[in-house]
Amino acid sequence: MQNHVLTVSCKSTRGIVAAISGYLAEQECNIVDSAQFDDLNTDQFFMRVSFISEKGVSAADIRAGFAAVADKFKMNYGFHDSAHRMKVLLMVSRFGHCLNDLLYRWKIGALPIEIVGVVSNHFEYQKVVVNHDIPFHHIPVTKANKPQAEARIMNVVEQTGTELIVLARYMQILSDQMCQKMSGKIINIHHSFLPSFKGPNPYKQAYERGVKLIGATAHYVTADLDEGPIIEQDIARITHAQSAADYVSIGRDVESQVLARAVHAHIHHRTFINGNRTVVFPASPGSYASERMG
Repeated sequence: MQNHVLTVSCKSTRGIVAAISGYLAEQECNIVDSAQFDDLNTDQFFMRVSFISEKGVSAADIRAGFAAVADKFKMNYGFHDSAHRMKVLLMVSRFGHCLNDLLYRWKIGALPIEIVGVVSNHFEYQKVVVNHDIPFHHIPVTKANKPQAEARIMNVVEQTGTELIVLARYMQILSDQMCQKMSGKIINIHHSFLPSFKGPNPYKQAYERGVKLIGATAHYVTADLDEGPIIEQDIARITHAQSAADYVSIGRDVESQVLARAVHAHIHHRTFINGNRTVVFPASPGSYASERMG
């Protein structure tokens, strides 16, 4: 039996859940997992339904018949095959901890994606990537060639059918045009010291100020630098006895785990952009262990 996921967002009103569940029952589908949220501030409704077609009704027929339900409530919706591995393009500069973590999770099956390539403006991780039988694209970026470099990146995106870009510590600012074109399809990771500690060495600044918490934030990329809708965050407590080097090491661990969880949520269609915020439904029991791995 094929497992499907239905995602829905629309204006909040009575009868949405009944209409969705009733339609799936009519199609002889069994709902195996469901989550919903009404945002009373924005008057928006969000729902994710995982279901199985018990009588072999095709995905195309289920999708076609649902149009009438969607039209009634003016839904934005999508049907997704749970077996589909989303095509993901990774981008990295000179810090490889997030890249290595994602590659490891992908290799052992904890992150069920298809990595279509790795883009970097440096050569440090070319051998690592090639050893995983993944295409490596070296695209250097300077002030003079930035538009051309970004055009090359978008060419890779289009040729590979990329569905999600993951900035695994890619230290270049993307243009407004690219952010808008790939809206909701680019995830970035950074330390959570912003806006207090900016610049090239935030962990050293944090050490000098004696902070007691180190954190990381994964978010969707928008034209506003590091201010896109947040998907996932986490922290680690530290003490006065730890050095500046410890701060960096602990921070890298947190960054890696937060980014992996954000990617995991996105590829399983558990994230919904809600203005400047996100709705992120929790992982179902079957996927929780792999998501928390690390």
